[in-house]
Amino acid sequence: MAVGNGKRGTAIRTFYGLARHEVRLLVSLVLWLARRTHGTTGGRAFGYARGQGTTLFGLGFVCVVESLTMSVLLRNWPTAHRVMLLLDLYTLLFVVGLHAACVVRPHVLTPDALRVRYGAHVDLRIPLTAIGAVRRETRTTHERTAGELDLPVASRTTLTLELTAPLTRTTLLGRRRTASVIRLHAEDPDGLVRALTRV
Repeated sequence: MAVGNGKRGTAIRTFYGLARHEVRLLVSLVLWLARRTHGTTGGRAFGYARGQGTTLFGLGFVCVVESLTMSVLLRNWPTAHRVMLLLDLYTLLFVVGLHAACVVRPHVLTPDALRVRYGAHVDLRIPLTAIGAVRRETRTTHERTAGELDLPVASRTTLTLELTAPLTRTTLLGRRRTASVIRLHAEDPDGLVRALTRV
């Protein structure tokens, strides 16, 4: 019975995490269209989305081509055509939402913390007192390693943070992970390093 409850609890957490992610993407789209940002009041924003815009818009273009192709192939099956059209439109909205979330949810430096984010996936508040070292370090390869969190944009990170103690976070699917080394991307990595070493 306990095993069943455990599986059911995991499924509920997974569903809740995915639903919350979808809502954040939709909110990000609205903010993007309104040219506003999320959670930057009282802090200095550092963007990171510029490096992946081309890739995501290329993916969006592929979605449009695929939609047009399927509409031709399914023209004699109107029900299947309508279903595929809805799925294709949702996929396109999802891709644009991914980019919008990265644009409107930048990293934010406040007087007492650095808020490290990646779109609607990751939102991690790191107290400045927990940052032991920060350095400008460009990496284009990232291996999944215990105790490390890599947030590459276009397969690249430009900053490495070493924490004085492991920080616990909750993943999109509700799992708990700890990290004492965080690598992230910023469009102005030198500016972020200077700002962090100045405080």
